[in-house]
Amino acid sequence: MSDSTPSISSVNLYPQVDPLLLSQLALQIKEWGKELGFAQIGICDTELKSEEPTLQAWLDKGYHGEMGYMAEHGMMRARPSELHEGTIRVISARMDYLPPEAGFAYNLCDPNLGYISRYAGGRDYHKLIRNRLKKLGHKIEAELIRLGLHKPNFRPFVDSAPVLERPLAEKAGLGWTGKHSLILNKEAGSWFFLGELFINLPLPVDIPVVEGCNTCVACIKSCPTNAIVAPYVVDGRRCISYLTIELKGAIPEEFRSLIGNRIYGCDDCQLVCPINAAAPLTTETDFHTRSQLKQPDLLSLFAWDEKTFLTLTEGSAIRRIGHKRWLRNIAIALGNAPASDNIVSALLERKISAEVDEIVVEHIDWAIAQQQIKATSQIVSSSRKTQRVIRSIEKGLPRDA
Repeated sequence: MSDSTPSISSVNLYPQVDPLLLSQLALQIKEWGKELGFAQIGICDTELKSEEPTLQAWLDKGYHGEMGYMAEHGMMRARPSELHEGTIRVISARMDYLPPEAGFAYNLCDPNLGYISRYAGGRDYHKLIRNRLKKLGHKIEAELIRLGLHKPNFRPFVDSAPVLERPLAEKAGLGWTGKHSLILNKEAGSWFFLGELFINLPLPVDIPVVEGCNTCVACIKSCPTNAIVAPYVVDGRRCISYLTIELKGAIPEEFRSLIGNRIYGCDDCQLVCPINAAAPLTTETDFHTRSQLKQPDLLSLFAWDEKTFLTLTEGSAIRRIGHKRWLRNIAIALGNAPASDNIVSALLERKISAEVDEIVVEHIDWAIAQQQIKATSQIVSSSRKTQRVIRSIEKGLPRDA
């Protein structure tokens, strides 16, 4: 094949397909999606050119921090057909993850407990959703073959490539982009994962929904580290999810006391959002919080050796940060906890263990210093923003408090 000859994936294989048939197929795809456990399926085209200036400005300001992969692929994120040749439609899928008995307020109220973002308490969603999307693709393929048409060229994505999943979900009618930059759905709030199936089939597209945030700025006011620097703009370098998950080195001191007891991620911007008041619980038991991660005691978590950590986080998103970053994060939370001889003893014991490195030791030393300050001054640290979040949960999310 010469360079001038188009590949089979870039050729329109469905030029004469009846639009009515495609409309019926789109409805069928949405039904298959529900059967596969997705809460909603939407379809959009691949035009994201209007997103390119916004993405470039965000990267130019360095808001991606150490997440080099965000910049490596240039504008490919906004060009789905370059990412997977021949793509003309994106099937965007939503899967709810809010677990039962989330206990948000109870968790944040007790500084001796570790707070873990509720998306990470169960099974890692990446493989589960990717497999479901692949099954959806195979169902589409089987139907096209039954109709005597060409096999489609499709590829599933779940945070596995440079995909602008939120703008795509917005175009596909799954919701609107909130001021915290997450997708919001009137019926489901923001407690859901997204996944995409890129395909070369000219399906009819869905209509985007109208933004519903209006004048609300609760998420901006409640962010513990002021990471939402403007409506719809998050400085990743300040975000607790970035600091506790993506950042591999030392967490800047200016953020340590603000992190509180959040040892893996942060949900505060979602917890204060009034749209989340009606969010449904997940139907996927795999997303339920594991017993060892439900309202976990900080000292118990800090005592896990690496083998225990790997065993108890097997199949979880938490596992990817590794044992040392896990200890780093918990050390900060222990430093933020009320003064306790037991905490100081645990910190000193862990400091001389063979499982820590210089970065962990630095955070342990910081935590010990914080404990000593509290012990001598009898000051109990309490973040006004966290107290505001707790009140918002108790008022707006009583089922999940």
